Amino acid sequence: MVRVRFAPSPTGFLHLGGLRTALYNFLFAQKHGGRFILRLEDTDQSRVVPGAADGIEDMLEWAGIPPDESPRQGGPVGPYRQSQRLDLYQEATEELLGKGAAYRCFCTPQRLELLKKAALRERQTPRYDNRCRHLSPQQVAEKVAQGADSVVRFRLEDGSEPFCDLVYGWTKHEVASVEGDPVILKSDGFPTYHLANVVDDHHMRISHVLRGWEWLVSTSKHLLLYRAFAWDPPRFAHLPLLLNADGSKLSKRQGHVFVEQFAQDGYLPAALLDAITNCGSGFAENRMGRTLEELVAEFDVGKIEKHSALLDLEQLSEFNRIHLARQIGDERSRPALVAEVQESVERVYGEQLTDRGVLEKAYVEQVLLLRKGHISRLQDLVSPTHAFLWIRPTVPHEELQAISPEADDIGRLVLELLDQSVATLTVEQLNGDLRQLPARVRVTQYSVMMKLLRMALSGLQQGPGVAEMMVSLGRGEAQARIRRALSS
Repeated sequence: MVRVRFAPSPTGFLHLGGLRTALYNFLFAQKHGGRFILRLEDTDQSRVVPGAADGIEDMLEWAGIPPDESPRQGGPVGPYRQSQRLDLYQEATEELLGKGAAYRCFCTPQRLELLKKAALRERQTPRYDNRCRHLSPQQVAEKVAQGADSVVRFRLEDGSEPFCDLVYGWTKHEVASVEGDPVILKSDGFPTYHLANVVDDHHMRISHVLRGWEWLVSTSKHLLLYRAFAWDPPRFAHLPLLLNADGSKLSKRQGHVFVEQFAQDGYLPAALLDAITNCGSGFAENRMGRTLEELVAEFDVGKIEKHSALLDLEQLSEFNRIHLARQIGDERSRPALVAEVQESVERVYGEQLTDRGVLEKAYVEQVLLLRKGHISRLQDLVSPTHAFLWIRPTVPHEELQAISPEADDIGRLVLELLDQSVATLTVEQLNGDLRQLPARVRVTQYSVMMKLLRMALSGLQQGPGVAEMMVSLGRGEAQARIRRALSS
């Protein structure tokens, strides 16, 4: 059975790169009828941020890709926090020590720092010199009896085997020739990533590991650990980097890389998932507007390309516009949008709402349908540009006269037009009728007339089309606003 995992460290908010890794794991599991596991790698307790673990799972649920097994959901191979699995790592370490595949290292931090400085002076890559791997069992026992602090290191051996990465193909790194023996268990009893991820992936029966490209060079080391344990390793697929459109690295210092911020800013989960897959690979073709169901159906790990994916966040508004229009047009999802707009209008305008009828479901639904395809986020509907939908503007008659001396004549003709229009106003019909009016007011140009009517209806010089405003407001309200502006 396919079992994949997303294993972030709870050191802060979930960022876009992490979301894409989680998504690809979710898509792979869904594609193959498997299970998607969330495991929190919190063995470095100094970096753990309170609340980050819950935040990561909250954002996966918000995005519509909840794990099947997790710290919150539970599952058959828990616990799902590494800090709660220390006995398992200790047991694994003792097994490696017993086999001679690992050894205790008593080198002090000061000695290790001197080794590092010496290597840098020689312009070499710092590496441990494996000094303690040559200690005899008696020497080790004496140091343990003396209470000397120690870590456990894995004995790297020559002969790394090549492996076939599902993205990068056949790969091999002779780690023993370029690295010192790595620490697998620290002096505080916590494992390092190298041991913990191998032990957990084995005991959690992970079949495929889809993780970031930065771990590709460590995989040969991990395969040596699998061989030392006599365990069968999973298949590996390393995902290329997700970069900014200019090729620079996505930085956690940039607020716009955190998923939580996008959620707070009103972006839809479907739009964000669509954007981070559209810029990358894993699909036969890239196209805007894919739903999660379509992403699952079209995903193919064999089509993930080796080059980095360039994410243009300036296009996110267009992705959101497409997905928002789809949700507005869907009778199943529209009620939730109506409720969200009602709440936003109440919050933003509050006591300014002289007519509470604007909060009624039918009115808000009509607004959504008329603005479908024109707005990128629901928040746009409570922006100053759309304030006319919820509160009546105060427009002095002098301002209308300043736009056109024929303001009164224009207002009278538009009121007559609205009286004579068919029972149901449509944008198309009104646009056609409004274009005929300038001929009846010979001095006024069509653009001037539109500017005047927009001011009377909304108090704004720019904004949605006049016909759209009238249909959104309804015949009675549009007439009331025009009369009010002419008589003020």
